[in-house]
Amino acid sequence: MKVILLQDVPHVGRLGDIVKVRDGFGRNYLVPRGLAEVADERNVSRLQHQKRIAAAAAAKKLAEAKAAAEKISQTAVSIRVQAGEEGKLFGAVTNRDIAEALAAEGVEVDRKAIVLDEPIKQIGVFNVGIHLAPDVDASIKVYVIQQ
Repeated sequence: MKVILLQDVPHVGRLGDIVKVRDGFGRNYLVPRGLAEVADERNVSRLQHQKRIAAAAAAKKLAEAKAAAEKISQTAVSIRVQAGEEGKLFGAVTNRDIAEALAAEGVEVDRKAIVLDEPIKQIGVFNVGIHLAPDVDASIKVYVIQQ
């Protein structure tokens, strides 16, 4: 029996795969639990249509991410903070602070996309990476200035 998997099933396959399973396993376990559906012509053509739609949406999202990366790479932000005499900050500059500074410049970025290994605790110029999508990264210059 051939079935189309609607979810990942261990030792059987991944979502969207068309796999051959034993009749009893497919009829008594996979189909009733909603893990798979029978792979007839109608279901296979529907699956192929959904894959084409998903591929088009992914291509559009990738193009938008590349455009955003280009815009972000040309942007630099400055953040004013209180610091001691030796340039150590009273506190730290985090990804949330960088996201707010980018929003003030007119660039909306999710703070979780900003890649900081650890918060910035010194005055200076830092290159900060931003992960927008798989295979699409950008970097910005962050100027941390004493108030």
